[in-house]
Amino acid sequence: MNTPLLNTQALEQALQQFADERDWNSFHSPKNLAMALTGEVGELVEIFQWLTEEESAQVANNPATARAVRDEVADVLLYLVRLSSVLGIDLNEAVEQKMKSNALKYPA
Repeated sequence: MNTPLLNTQALEQALQQFADERDWNSFHSPKNLAMALTGEVGELVEIFQWLTEEESAQVANNPATARAVRDEVADVLLYLVRLSSVLGIDLNEAVEQKMKSNALKYPA
């Protein structure tokens, strides 16, 4: 058995519990989660919007932007994992298949 590239089971369970505790499941439709994910990606992009290439490479190390960029990256991941979970998508399988597809499409 191969080691999975990605194991999100514990995170999926934690996100489900978080939603259950707040009675948010009715709001976690695929449409709403995709829209929320888009909003978080927008907030991440906003951090980079007017930076030079050199400045953008340092956002996680720069005290002025480090926390914001880490928070937005985490938000993007959380919404992506929640969306995948609600849709019943096995993220590890999806990632592995996409990497195989990319390897065929873009050979070394």
